Amino acid sequence: MHILIVTQYFWPENFRINDLAEELVNRGHRITILTGKPNYPAGELFPEFKASPQNFNEYKGCKIVRVPTIMRGYGSGLKLVLNYLSYVLSASVLGFFKFRKENFDVIFVYEPSPVTVCLPAIFLKKLKGVPVVFWVLDLWPETLEAIGVVKSPRILSWVGKLVSFIYNRCDLVLGQSKAFYKGIAQYCDDKRKIQYFPSWSEGVFSQSESIVQVAELDCKHCFKIVFAGNIGEAQDFPSILSAAKTLKEQGVNIKIFVLGDGRAFELVKSAVIEKELSAIVTLLGRYPLEIMPSFYAAADALLVTLKDSKAFSMTIPGKVQTYMEAGKPILTMLSGEGSRIVEEAGCGLISNSGDFQQLANNMIEMANYSQEQLAGFGKNAKAYAKKEFDRDRLIDQLESWFKELAEKSKAQQ
Repeated sequence: MHILIVTQYFWPENFRINDLAEELVNRGHRITILTGKPNYPAGELFPEFKASPQNFNEYKGCKIVRVPTIMRGYGSGLKLVLNYLSYVLSASVLGFFKFRKENFDVIFVYEPSPVTVCLPAIFLKKLKGVPVVFWVLDLWPETLEAIGVVKSPRILSWVGKLVSFIYNRCDLVLGQSKAFYKGIAQYCDDKRKIQYFPSWSEGVFSQSESIVQVAELDCKHCFKIVFAGNIGEAQDFPSILSAAKTLKEQGVNIKIFVLGDGRAFELVKSAVIEKELSAIVTLLGRYPLEIMPSFYAAADALLVTLKDSKAFSMTIPGKVQTYMEAGKPILTMLSGEGSRIVEEAGCGLISNSGDFQQLANNMIEMANYSQEQLAGFGKNAKAYAKKEFDRDRLIDQLESWFKELAEKSKAQQ
């Protein structure tokens, strides 16, 4: 099949869609990517791309078509909106011209946010009569309300109408957690086209031969907790730092290492200094995906958090599957699906969103566990990931949906 993947984010940005695209190529499919210019999460164009953009037109057998976008910037809501809109406009207009002689069997849309990423796909569907599969990883308008980007009920209602317009023009809508069904269904007339499709862990996290020593996590006899991923409003770093303050007051030898970047990075960095938490919290910045398994291997536990909201309680943060595949104990500060899965798997200690005191207590409790207990958590994590989030099985299912929709579309033409 010739599959067009519509995604605002793609390599060298670090997203799961990179892994999916590579695997689909390995399975014999022809893959074309319609994406923007890499600027996530720092908000600025990647220096390596700026220096040699011609080196980023192909990725492991995938053809990449990049369209102009306004950079996200740091801390500017207006720039973020312009970033979203510029991709929609560029991908719709330039996508039409670049693909006017191309034929596709199916269009797959990857949406960690924003929901507007699907609009170019719907435009191309109308022109070419190709089925669209939309993978919803972020519920809109609920997420906008959750992180405080939009507070006006009227604007949220308008966004809801846009979401309904999008869902009803897709042929298949995939939700990343079972709890997403209700959120999607309220905007989707045909409930039969809603399916559960969770994330998986990238293959690199199951390759033990890629593990190397990382000096950044060296600390004498301390219990090392790693947080990896986006540093933004949704991750509730104020509560993480409140937990760190409790650790400092207790005088325990526990350190939190933060790997990643994002719109709140500088704010968190300033807060760590202001609250005199540098001995507890270390911000290491962003690292390539290939080195991340080594950081996980060197950690004693892995931390996942989301702020308190109805939308986030229905979300399984993508790092949960990755943490499980890494085979390490997990500490949560999130409500709903994410913590439920960790508890069900028996692979860590949970606390609700915003409950920094319980998180601190759990950190202290876990730091006192034996190596056998910690290894047991890790074993449970890997077993659950294999059972519920097996990469090959999930991509088999996705491939089956693609073939079914492509055959149905050709039969109707």
